[in-house]
Amino acid sequence: MRPGDPARELEEIAARGRLRRIAPLAEGQGAVVSDPTGARLVNFSSNDYLGLASHPGIGEAAARCARDHGFGSGASRLVCGAFSEHSRLEDEIAAFKGTEAALAFSSGYLCGLTTLTALLGRDDFILVDRLAHACLIDGARYCGATLRVFGHNRLDHLESHLKWARCRAAAGSRILVVTESVFSMDGDTAPLAEMVELKERHGALLLVDEAHATGILGPGGRGLGAVADLTSRIDLHMGTLSKALGTHGGFIAASRPWIDLLINRARGLTYSTAPPPPVAAAAAAALEIAASAEGDALRRALGDATGRLGNALVARAAPRVPEDVATPILPWVVGEDGTAVETAARLRRSGILVPAIRPPTVPPGTARLRFTACATHTPEHIAELVRALG
Repeated sequence: MRPGDPARELEEIAARGRLRRIAPLAEGQGAVVSDPTGARLVNFSSNDYLGLASHPGIGEAAARCARDHGFGSGASRLVCGAFSEHSRLEDEIAAFKGTEAALAFSSGYLCGLTTLTALLGRDDFILVDRLAHACLIDGARYCGATLRVFGHNRLDHLESHLKWARCRAAAGSRILVVTESVFSMDGDTAPLAEMVELKERHGALLLVDEAHATGILGPGGRGLGAVADLTSRIDLHMGTLSKALGTHGGFIAASRPWIDLLINRARGLTYSTAPPPPVAAAAAAALEIAASAEGDALRRALGDATGRLGNALVARAAPRVPEDVATPILPWVVGEDGTAVETAARLRRSGILVPAIRPPTVPPGTARLRFTACATHTPEHIAELVRALG
């Protein structure tokens, strides 16, 4: 084998049961999909919680914009300006989140990474929940600030870090606490009210990633922060347009000065071509639906599907599936990487699509099947899963 040949690395990854391949699908997102052979699969892998990815109104908004304006954006918005669709989307996001302003990015990962590297430097401190998303962990590592990780949802651990950072922070230094509101691999929620109290007591800032709460939790789907009326006390609201909203991109919503600072410092904005106007038009349409009576009906349907899926998994003695289901993310922790892969493959042969999640996405020894409920799942879909589980 030649030096540097990637085949050796791939063999080592496969030996650990962590080799990943991209499985093709023959059609768009939905409760039922098919592979290129035509095999039918009930889809329990998607983050399209409200079923908006295939909503005809959203597709029409994108098509109408493409007919009127074409598709590409040409360049970064700081080079050639913003289309009206970009400005409308950011106004919609700010209104949706109840903030002064918002800034949209071409992906959620880019949003998290570029926000942290723009706002923090070597004189600052960043305190991150151990199970925060990879974009937040990567941003925390790359921004140059002093990084401390606190135990998952451990308020005592967080407060200890806050005291430690406050004692060492110079005048003008920032201390930023970072968490998700709904954690993507466990489906549990952060104690936001207590975290807000802690950050205010110690003179820190708080960024909350609402990726898996946007569209599904809180009044109008505005997120977990809105459930307890914490919007004005959270400094930076991060979210995604590509999960429950069924489109694409990420966003930060905050006060006008924070957004203006990002416009001037966020390299992911400065050096990325703006999202295509039809994508922005689709996202704005999705936000309108999520905040409407139709969105309320979809959230009720999602709650019904979540309850049915949770009951079905608990009844099958699924390890580590919570009995009190609060979010549509239901992890079935099996432990070994190979076991997760084999179980997901067996279920696929039985017509069920569910991913095997392995390290580094989750801690070693906690490989799992990650089931997600969607508003479009019917009792018949759940029954098919129960039969496949055997």
